[in-house]
Amino acid sequence: MQISYSPTQNHLLAALSVAEFERLSAHLELVSFEQGEALYESGAQLQYVYFPVSCIVSLLYVLENGESAEVAVVGKEGIVGISLFMGGDTTPDRATAQSSGFAYRLKGQILKEEFDRAGPLLRLLLRYTQALIIQMTQTSVCHRHHSVEQQLCRWLLLSLDRTSTNQLTMTQQMIANMLGLRRERVAEAAGNLQRNGIIQYSRGSIDVLNRPALEGAACECYSVITQEFDRLMTDIPRLDPVAA
Repeated sequence: MQISYSPTQNHLLAALSVAEFERLSAHLELVSFEQGEALYESGAQLQYVYFPVSCIVSLLYVLENGESAEVAVVGKEGIVGISLFMGGDTTPDRATAQSSGFAYRLKGQILKEEFDRAGPLLRLLLRYTQALIIQMTQTSVCHRHHSVEQQLCRWLLLSLDRTSTNQLTMTQQMIANMLGLRRERVAEAAGNLQRNGIIQYSRGSIDVLNRPALEGAACECYSVITQEFDRLMTDIPRLDPVAA
């Protein structure tokens, strides 16, 4: 069954005024990504921004020895490539598709021109950028101070919030790479969650069986990230909103 996509499935694009949406929509291009595919590489000159509609994107910091850790995750609530409108054309992180799916691509120069109009889009993107920075900051704190099981719960919840199912297709090694941990430690934490009836893990597929219990097992980092995102984004004015 073929699934149709619309730009307004991305929450930021859906929040634009009719005038803003009309100026941008003609330049939006639907593109697909396979799991693990890079949207951009560390240090590369950025040409596009991406508005996910069904894929989940991980922002990873990659060390010289090849090891990496996820600093933030972006889905249909956001945009990938904030450096383009924040004054820089490169970034030290790497953006990869955590899950396969689709996103709308827009040339960075077109977004810059709209950003420079200093209209509602500017406020929307600045608010989102602040929310993303909070996620990055809280993720750093979580890596330093919380258990592997708590980190795994936070990561699962943030990923679930950006998909329409209770299932994630992800191997333990991939999760370990995201969290910057050894696979054995992730396997132990996942095993504990499975024995407690919170998740079911099988052949690279994670099914969340009890979301309230998963939230209860997570540290406060998840609630801080979600509450701050809601606080920053829910009062964005939507004048003449585009119908989804």
